[in-house]
Amino acid sequence: MMSTTVLTGCGGDGEPGNTTLTLIAADYGNSVQNSTTTYWDEVVADYEMDHPDTEIEVTVLPWTEVDAEVKKRVAEGKAPDMAQIGAYSDYAADGKLYDADELLSLSVRGDFLPTLSAAGRIVRTQYGMPFASSTRLLFYNKELFAEAGITSPPRTWEELKDAAVLLKGKGVRYPYALPLGPEEAQGETLMWLLSGGDGYTGDTGDYVLDSATNVRTLTWLKDELVGPGLVGPTAPAELDRAEAFEAFARGEVGMLNGHPTLMRMSKGSDVDYGMVPMPGRTGRSTTGLGVSDWMLAFKQNGQGEEIGKFLDFVYAKENVLDFSRRYDLLPVTNSAINDMAESKGDADLLNFVDGLRDAQLYPVGKTSWPQVSADIKKNVGAALAPDGDPAQVLGGIQQRAVKAERAEK
Repeated sequence: MMSTTVLTGCGGDGEPGNTTLTLIAADYGNSVQNSTTTYWDEVVADYEMDHPDTEIEVTVLPWTEVDAEVKKRVAEGKAPDMAQIGAYSDYAADGKLYDADELLSLSVRGDFLPTLSAAGRIVRTQYGMPFASSTRLLFYNKELFAEAGITSPPRTWEELKDAAVLLKGKGVRYPYALPLGPEEAQGETLMWLLSGGDGYTGDTGDYVLDSATNVRTLTWLKDELVGPGLVGPTAPAELDRAEAFEAFARGEVGMLNGHPTLMRMSKGSDVDYGMVPMPGRTGRSTTGLGVSDWMLAFKQNGQGEEIGKFLDFVYAKENVLDFSRRYDLLPVTNSAINDMAESKGDADLLNFVDGLRDAQLYPVGKTSWPQVSADIKKNVGAALAPDGDPAQVLGGIQQRAVKAERAEK
């Protein structure tokens, strides 16, 4: 998708406004027709109608470009006033960001879901303002389940394995799709580690990637799902999430972990699907993966007061709901979630909202996390190869993570 620059806003007499704010934002659409450009056009037009002395310039870029573009502009000394991207910790650590208390009204700050606010903090200061969020659920193909004689979705790992065996017996191409390719291996991995009782970090916030519990989880995956051929013809390390989603929409996948976008894809392909929480070792997992994207505000141009006024408007309930419904994402504010709970049209999204309050997010407050995440994407799939050693692979990632964390301190 080509990058799109939107220049909007003027003073009430047609002359440029007294204040110009710049925003670089990510595109959540999958076509020109539903590009996020349209959303920002409408938000900016509404804001400028009541603030004729302010001009908002928005540049919308695809996810493959937006983080790099912000990084480039900051390095050149041309930071935007705001950026809506995937990470904040590097800029916060370098002292380049306003914190939320400096910008937002108390009512807006208090409206954020506590889980998301906490993930946006470094120590006790919130630099990352949550903008869009999602969780993951286990999707299953109801028609394939019925053909295989499976009467209910799995609640435990063993039930998931038993279902996969039955699906494979009916010739299903991917009984359970396990995407550990470089696109989002860090997400699928964390979902399984959480369901096994651990995760990437411990109670103190330190990395615990090679804990005995995590090693046991990957060993179970290797021996019980991958080894018996229950994950399909593509090795997990070579299967990306987008490919797995497309296969599910074609009716070739019995089960996989998915986010709200998969609902739209499935409905568009007339796939009859169900959604349940991730199975755990002995029962459904009580802690799932949560993901948030972030709004950042840069200090460079010294326009904190003007930025704060605009962001208060951006986080108005009506705007948060509009964005969430357009792009099948979860609201980041309690007020929007409460409204959604009263709307029958939002029933499918609410299935994901239920898990958001107790979800565990990536350790995005660590400046080492991008490096560790890249390491997981590159290497974790090798743990499930025929000659793979989960303890050795996780041990290597842990050693490099500790080294990276020491460097950030």
